[in-house]
Amino acid sequence: MTSEVLALAKELILRPSMTPDDAGCQALLAERLRRAGFTCESMRLGAVDNLWATHGGGGPVLVLLGHTDVVPPGPREAWASDPFVPEVRDGRLYGRGAADMKGSVAAFVVALERFVAAHPAHPGTLALLLTSDEEGDAIDGVRRVAAAFRERGQRIDWCITGEPSSKQALGDLLRVGRRGTLSATLTVHGVQGHVAYPDKARNPIHLALPALGQLAARTWDDGYESFPPTSLQLSNVHAGTGANNVIPGELQVMFNLRYNPHWTAARLESECEAILRAHGLDYGIAWHRGGEPFHTPEGPLRAAAREVLARFAGAAPEESTGGGTSDARFIAPLGAQCIEVGPVNASIHKVDEHVALAELEALPDLYCALLERLLA
Repeated sequence: MTSEVLALAKELILRPSMTPDDAGCQALLAERLRRAGFTCESMRLGAVDNLWATHGGGGPVLVLLGHTDVVPPGPREAWASDPFVPEVRDGRLYGRGAADMKGSVAAFVVALERFVAAHPAHPGTLALLLTSDEEGDAIDGVRRVAAAFRERGQRIDWCITGEPSSKQALGDLLRVGRRGTLSATLTVHGVQGHVAYPDKARNPIHLALPALGQLAARTWDDGYESFPPTSLQLSNVHAGTGANNVIPGELQVMFNLRYNPHWTAARLESECEAILRAHGLDYGIAWHRGGEPFHTPEGPLRAAAREVLARFAGAAPEESTGGGTSDARFIAPLGAQCIEVGPVNASIHKVDEHVALAELEALPDLYCALLERLLA
């Protein structure tokens, strides 16, 4: 007999909700939550669907945060089964989004239904926030919803994100913060010419290399509490016409900084541009601020999560700020304490993405235990 959470996860995987298309996932979930007594608000922003579902009133406000969009599956012939037709094999549920993060979203909804049935008059506000723009540019999703919340004074005290964060077993890692992300597209201008006459040209590659080397080699800091050191990585370099006898007139370089709370995006931009100017480059640069770092200090949320995860994993979880980014970076600036708890992340974004059935079945109990600990 198919369990409640497995059945719902399958229904979500069947909907090919590649960013920003929600493909009907949120309508399905909103209908279930309305039947459970939640008030549901659909927030369509641009091409993105967002769902805000609440139960109860007043404080504290506890939000479960997730996304219904998924990354493209890649070559379908590389999958052992259709990525958008859920299939159970060898104790695992396969399909795009099984781990990232339709399994967690299904577990959220089942946990919410169970909790409000057991505690219809619970204190505070219990909420679910979903977007279909987490895997893409994240412009019209939680970023804009958070801005709307700020304008209307919506309070959030605690936020639990269901991103796949565990390493080897469910609950072995508790994410207590994330690094900030800052991207740049740098264009260095030179003068095109013949390689035999370098005196009549200005090679932007030669001009830029010392500055790029300095940026890449710099030690930005030594880390911050549980954060690793800030890192700058060159990700794309392009120049030239394709001919080996032409000095290019322009060089384009893309790089990204993952940074800890020692820095703000504005300070990093200033430091990088100071290096570029010091090397006398004729350049233009476009910055994209993906999100500032956040860190949840010791308090009720971390204590509750540590206790619950230790019960499920059999040992105290590792408490980490590693990994990439999540939509919690938009909720934390509202004053919320944020953590991330989810299934093992070994297969996310890969061919044959999957979640272990044992983990999926345990997730509603884990999330419900957190709700019990914080709101019951």
